[in-house]
Amino acid sequence: MTPFDLALITLDDGLKPFAEQLGRDHIAYRNHCARVLHAYASMVKDETAMRQAAVATIYHDLGIWTDGTLDYLEPSAELARQAVLDMGESAWVDPVTAMVRWHHKLRAYRGAHAAAVEPYRRADSADVMLGLIRYGIDADVLRAGRLRFANAGFHKRLLQLGGQRFLRRPWSPLPMFRW
Repeated sequence: MTPFDLALITLDDGLKPFAEQLGRDHIAYRNHCARVLHAYASMVKDETAMRQAAVATIYHDLGIWTDGTLDYLEPSAELARQAVLDMGESAWVDPVTAMVRWHHKLRAYRGAHAAAVEPYRRADSADVMLGLIRYGIDADVLRAGRLRFANAGFHKRLLQLGGQRFLRRPWSPLPMFRW
């Protein structure tokens, strides 16, 4: 079994407790997560980093549903931190929470754990941008991920949530983005 296959198992197991909160968005979110991991696996060959990314991916956007907000980076990072501690992997707290906190950074991430965080940021961004901007990821990799893991309305849901946020808080429509 490949590190990517193991990451998918981790993803599916990790999302089970949140199936009710994710509701109709469960498959859309799961497939977005799988596409992110697929792109990440094309850039990072380190098995530990892949395992850490699998955990980060479960939680990276989860605060949208658990906390009902688009200002979800800190709630998501806290969920990830607690999960890592529950796993007994305290050394993973910093890299996993950095992946969650910085995955919407608009410029390259150069801080602590950059070798794991920056490819993660690029993988998530490429998926959110539907591969229109690839962030240096091979187009065939992104295409294969989209073919294997259907969109299932993920991007439509992002537009709905963003529109709702804009109507409520037009001065802060996308609070998850960082410079």
